[in-house]
Amino acid sequence: MLEEAERWLTRRSWSVADRPLGALVDAKRASGASVSVVLPALDEEETVGEIVAEIRRELIGKAPLVDELVVVDSGSRDRTAEVARAAGARVVHRDEILPRIPAVPGKGEVLWRSLLVTGGDIVAFVDADLRDFSADFVTGIVGPLLTEPDVDFVKAMYDRPLAGTADQGGRVTELMARPLLNLHWPQLAGFVQPLGGEYAARRSLLERLPFPVGYGVELGLLVDALHTVGLDALAQVDVGVRKHRHQDGQALGRMAAAIYRTAQLRLARGHLVRPELIQFERGEQGFEPRTHSVDTEERPPMSGVAEYTARRVA
Repeated sequence: MLEEAERWLTRRSWSVADRPLGALVDAKRASGASVSVVLPALDEEETVGEIVAEIRRELIGKAPLVDELVVVDSGSRDRTAEVARAAGARVVHRDEILPRIPAVPGKGEVLWRSLLVTGGDIVAFVDADLRDFSADFVTGIVGPLLTEPDVDFVKAMYDRPLAGTADQGGRVTELMARPLLNLHWPQLAGFVQPLGGEYAARRSLLERLPFPVGYGVELGLLVDALHTVGLDALAQVDVGVRKHRHQDGQALGRMAAAIYRTAQLRLARGHLVRPELIQFERGEQGFEPRTHSVDTEERPPMSGVAEYTARRVA
């Protein structure tokens, strides 16, 4: 590991227990900063309600840490929106945000558009498929942004069990993202969960970053944040254990391809052919190829979008 990364690992890695909730509320009051929590959701009726209820109960009701809790529905076919609204979230459909630009499928698309329907100085993103959710996921990633003025971007780190076995989750991280980061951006080698969906940042940083529309959004934001504000402005916090729905092998392959493409674009910003990924499924005639487009589109920094600029001025 680079000496710079080793120093960072010591200085910028914390535990959620390092910042008690009461101290965070005091720091928030002193700073005057507001906090928005965004849950991107697609067919998550089984889990989204418990996550929303926990945040409302612990971080809005018992302690005034979160000012705004928004679920952005990206086209659910189940009762995700209804369940989230009943639990106390403000629910916005992806297609209602910035209708001038037609929406495309993808998590990054939803996160990018969420900046237009939230107002917090600090924006925290939390995946909507987490099970046994704890408010520590939010306090952990928001904490350093309230107590460390020179920190701009914070990722959660955690154990990821798979089928009852500890540390076996995060397969795309270990097979794709970690090798890419170690080889091309070794300053980021200290991040335990570079692809984790729980992270927070100052709005002033997020509005300056491009957002890959699909699975590459986490790696893209992390790499671009490094180049925009530097390693010392990035941090990570241990929040315990993350339990969620796991993808099958083919879905993981599509994720890996999108993540590689995101890295490729950052290594060579020129024009590249839009790639496709061919996977195989057994059919009546044997193995049959299935072709999938790899997400390559990116949304520009929100600071350059007229509707966003007009809203800030108003």
